[in-house]
Amino acid sequence: MKVLLNMRWFYLFAVLFLTANMYLMAQGEIFLNAVPLGLILIYTAFYHLDKLFLFIVFFTPLSFNIENYVSANVGLFVPTEPLLFGVLLIIFFKQLKSNLFESAFFKHPITILFIFQLLWIFITAMTSEYPIVSFKFLLMKMWFIIPIYFFGYLFFKDEKNIFRFIWLFIFGLTIVVLYTLINHASYGFNEASGHWVMSPFFKDHTSYGAILALIYPVLFGLLFAKKNGPLVRLILITLILLFAIAIALSYTRAAWLSLVGAFLVYLLFRFKIHFKYLAGIGVMGIVYIAFSWTAIMHNLERNQSEHATDNIDERIESMANISTDASNLERLNRWGSAIRLWEERPIVGWGPGTYAMVYAPFQLSSSKTVISTNAGILGNAHSEYLGPLSEQGLIGMLLIIMLVIYILYIGITLYLRLPEGPLKTLLLTIILGLITYFAHGILNNYLDTDKATIPVWGFTAIIVMLDIKYPKNKIKKGLQTQAKID
Repeated sequence: MKVLLNMRWFYLFAVLFLTANMYLMAQGEIFLNAVPLGLILIYTAFYHLDKLFLFIVFFTPLSFNIENYVSANVGLFVPTEPLLFGVLLIIFFKQLKSNLFESAFFKHPITILFIFQLLWIFITAMTSEYPIVSFKFLLMKMWFIIPIYFFGYLFFKDEKNIFRFIWLFIFGLTIVVLYTLINHASYGFNEASGHWVMSPFFKDHTSYGAILALIYPVLFGLLFAKKNGPLVRLILITLILLFAIAIALSYTRAAWLSLVGAFLVYLLFRFKIHFKYLAGIGVMGIVYIAFSWTAIMHNLERNQSEHATDNIDERIESMANISTDASNLERLNRWGSAIRLWEERPIVGWGPGTYAMVYAPFQLSSSKTVISTNAGILGNAHSEYLGPLSEQGLIGMLLIIMLVIYILYIGITLYLRLPEGPLKTLLLTIILGLITYFAHGILNNYLDTDKATIPVWGFTAIIVMLDIKYPKNKIKKGLQTQAKID
């Protein structure tokens, strides 16, 4: 009888909902159609969090900023960011109920750096020029780092989920690539339209190119990590060709250069060049640059190559043009402003997320370009490292630099000690992908968007999980045992 009464209430609610929805649809309002989907997502979040996580990963490349479609000044990527906020709350309450993480995870240096980074953002938010903006920035950082890195660590313990994560992100990104290429084709693949044809999924060609470069090495990892069947190999080879075309037509010089850098690093792994030789070459290079700085700057100032050309050689050469290239000059203007902001407040900076609001008075009239603005509408500091310097002081910049160094150091040492197999092959390409992004981060910054944060921190969670799961001593013992058996 009790079950029957409950079902009656359910049917009554369903009838009332359908009636109200049909009435509103007749009036031109369709928002109630989202309620069933919302209920499904809430159920999935509580009972199948891993599936919701994969749903978020797939839709990350396909998410779009609602700021472009609503009158209110609300920058929010949907559907990913609201879902990430929900996952953040669920993880928080589950952690209060019972500890989800073992002590080795909290003792890991990358986890410690993430915690220190969040704490420092909290401290600098309290001293911020615009506290509300900075606390919103802190909340955004939390819904990126905790669901992706913290929950990602748990999620990737099942190693099959590593491949699921990567495949789903690639599938979502492939849809964006096809959309962009088709849209670009209608404009004859010209350079001007190449700056915005990826909209609304990416705000411009630079962020689009950065994520393509990040994922491109991983496609090779999927191709060579496993003995795939003919169909899967054909799909991967097709994707490698498709993404190569997309990267070329993104007209993103930094993406091209970052891939060249990643390839050079791959050669170091391939030919097992010892670190001491690399360190020696690096020191010699620094000494040469120091003694030749004046001559180098004169040559750069004489470089008149512009990036708005169809000639790839000239476009690459234009990366060193600090004489007439507006894009390069504006980047220098933003960097100079960031440094001057830091000099004014060296300890705590101006507050997380506030650069665009405070940098205008710190521009030098001699540094302004034809694309300079006082409104802060064309991005921020254009650097993953100088942005935190201006907003969070020297400690903020050092934390992100240390994080990058530790991620790469732990990833590389893990790769060197892992036995041969699919994970080792895939790990190498994950490291190369991260190198493309961290190198790209010198020239641009996108870790305040889901497009970059989810793959970057997701890859980081994979590295940390493998580092804890396959410690050095355990692998040595396993190899010794295997040698005795053989």
